[in-house]
Amino acid sequence: MRLEPAKPWQAFLMAYACGILWYLGTCYWVFDTMRHYGGLPIPVALLVLLAACMYMGLYHGLFGLCLAWAAGSRTMQRRALVLAPFLWVAVELARTRISAFPWELLGYTQTDNPALTRLTTLTGVYGLSFEIMLVNSVFAAAFLVDKERRKWLLAAAFGAALILQAGQLLAPPPVPADRTALLVQQNIPAEQGWTIDYFQGTLRDLTWISLHPPGVKEGQTFDLIVWPESPSPFFLNDSSFREVVAELARQSKTWLLVGSIGVQNATASPEHKSEVFNSAGLISPSGELTARYDKTHLVPFGEYVPFKRFLPFMDMLTDQIGNFAWGHSRKPLDAGSQPLGVFICYESIFPDEVREYVQSGADVLINLTNDGWYGDSGAWKQHLQMTQMRAIENGRWLLVGTNTGMTVSVDPYGRIVAATGRKFRTALAAPYGLLSGTTFYTRHGDWFAYLCAIISIGGIFARFLFRADIPQS
Repeated sequence: MRLEPAKPWQAFLMAYACGILWYLGTCYWVFDTMRHYGGLPIPVALLVLLAACMYMGLYHGLFGLCLAWAAGSRTMQRRALVLAPFLWVAVELARTRISAFPWELLGYTQTDNPALTRLTTLTGVYGLSFEIMLVNSVFAAAFLVDKERRKWLLAAAFGAALILQAGQLLAPPPVPADRTALLVQQNIPAEQGWTIDYFQGTLRDLTWISLHPPGVKEGQTFDLIVWPESPSPFFLNDSSFREVVAELARQSKTWLLVGSIGVQNATASPEHKSEVFNSAGLISPSGELTARYDKTHLVPFGEYVPFKRFLPFMDMLTDQIGNFAWGHSRKPLDAGSQPLGVFICYESIFPDEVREYVQSGADVLINLTNDGWYGDSGAWKQHLQMTQMRAIENGRWLLVGTNTGMTVSVDPYGRIVAATGRKFRTALAAPYGLLSGTTFYTRHGDWFAYLCAIISIGGIFARFLFRADIPQS
């Protein structure tokens, strides 16, 4: 019996169904986040999850549709499989650029493969997605040829998969680390009701743990102290908060990076409203606020409402949607001789944006995040896995300071070299080093993904321009 290629609408529906299942399996945590922290009733939270999966699943549907267009007739389907890896990467690029939700791209499955991830220093994570699709295309092609050639194709595909996965058994030498940061894991509840007493008590506790970290030899000095993003009213223009962190910096004689809320034009007139930012403030050892990073890529329906003019009902649907302003700079923060590439939470899943910090001179990367919004789901682990890839792509040490854990130090191979447990207040002595060289990916960005998009468009156009079916051998 001969296999006939799916019609375009059939291919779209099959791939679309696959996409919906994919996102239900990887982004199921959206339901819990919307229910517990968005204040939505269970039926509405389920509808939000389903709507999100149906929307994002359209990209899988687009992949199936384009592949069917490329295949056309039965005699072209094997040739169309050659285009499949390019199409997949092109669709991942579209998901990143159009929907701004590149969560769990296919290449992230290889984060723990130090040999294979060397590819990302050239292509970014998209190169790994391409490699996975390429091997799977060979598997698919094996079922479109006669039995004699099938066994050789299957053998080649299995062999390639085994060789590529064997990279997980390789252990690159340790990367020298000549500095140590203290990453404070605050473990502040997302739904805490803040009073003056609780606010002051929390600051006293965090100051104590920063000066006397558990499990650390008394008197050890640090090159940097980091407080993460957290659901706390730590306003940089609040004198009571500023004095506490300034005194901590003076006592420790250390640079202090604090997740906080930045306010621009705090005394502005009603005609010129103040702007509120999700920020990180850098305090010098003398206690001065020397720099501030404002988050440049906000979470839609979390930190702002897209097209708010047309979606006024969103403010009524959820309790926790913020109204933050957008930052505009990805320049490193200068902590003395340490150029820090600081990015906050969700920003870590955008490879082309994170590389800009390194391209601008950052010698170490720091991600401040509050993964407490994910609850007890596996989303925190997914987020960490994607963040690790940024260290690999850019050849940098990466410090991940989290509110609820895991708080980690990651070397330039993406390996976790120090980590805390989750969901308790503690501090981590995190080794790191400063590196100044840049990778090809850092310098040139998503060139590979755009090349795949160009080849995909060209392949589909060629299919329609040259419709003649050439018999295949």
